Amino acid sequence: MTSTANFQFVEDRLREYKGATQEVIAALLPSKEPRRYLYDLIPEYPNRFGKGLRPSLCIATCRALGGEIDKIIYSAAAIELFHNAFLVHDDVEDGSLERRGKPTLSAEYGLAIAVNVGDAMNVLSLHPLTHNLEILGPTLSWLVFSEIEHMVRQSVEGQAMELGWVRDNTVDIVEADYLRMTLKKTCWYTCMHPCRIGALVATGGQVQMDRFNHFGYYLGAAFQIQDDVLNLVAEGAKYGKEIGGDLWEGKRTLMLIHVLEACEPKERRRLRLFLSRPRLARSEDDIQWLLGLMNKYGSIDYARSCARELAGAALYQYRSTYGDLPGSDDKRFIEEIVLYMIEREL
Repeated sequence: MTSTANFQFVEDRLREYKGATQEVIAALLPSKEPRRYLYDLIPEYPNRFGKGLRPSLCIATCRALGGEIDKIIYSAAAIELFHNAFLVHDDVEDGSLERRGKPTLSAEYGLAIAVNVGDAMNVLSLHPLTHNLEILGPTLSWLVFSEIEHMVRQSVEGQAMELGWVRDNTVDIVEADYLRMTLKKTCWYTCMHPCRIGALVATGGQVQMDRFNHFGYYLGAAFQIQDDVLNLVAEGAKYGKEIGGDLWEGKRTLMLIHVLEACEPKERRRLRLFLSRPRLARSEDDIQWLLGLMNKYGSIDYARSCARELAGAALYQYRSTYGDLPGSDDKRFIEEIVLYMIEREL
């Protein structure tokens, strides 16, 4: 696997754009009571070591198309705040214990406080967009808002699909179902809308935004599958989330779908029984058995192969989406982040 040292340029650019976004978020946070269980907790997730992929793609696309960071930064900040609000609520819904190397808000402060903080972050995510009125004007600001509204709606629809599969113990889903869920839950808000919004602002609305959809879809799907793989194989201290958490939660990942299709009838019956139990009724022995089953049938290797194929498709789409733009560091960043997303080890 390629060393992350080979991606120093990508990591430096991620750090730069995440830092710029965090400065805007910090300046917009209310400085008032109640602090201890609300406003002091809102920066918790944004300040942890997440990569800032979404605002970075938004800013880089804007600049690659000739735009200025001052005109896109508030839209990028809104995307990042929505992302972190999703994470807070995801952790509640999944019963997750760790996020970015520390206890989740729900694990440390309880479900009620975590839900309320996530709600507040969703509300505050709209605040940066009000600054666009002065910077971009009403028409362009409304177009950005419409993109954000679609982004959020697609995300909660995808989350509903995933949560419903777990609740109903659905075991007959296929790869196409998983990819459709990933399109909604991950691709739109991780890659597709950040690129679309960046292009929208850079061109003043004079761009065919659908040209970014295929690139964003392939990149987002590769990113999600790689993230699911890392949940099983990464080193805990580096990964920053609960290793094997997806197995404890019964998430319908590509690996789980693959092993359900590949295993023998007796194994499938045991697996279905395991998935029917709530998280607290599952044991470490169950998790190790399931992990061994995935290794037996090559499910993790299969997922890795799919992630690489999707990344290859993203690179192909990159050439038709960004290829005609003048050379720049931002254009280079967008190209190199494709491989970075599937070669990353954390």
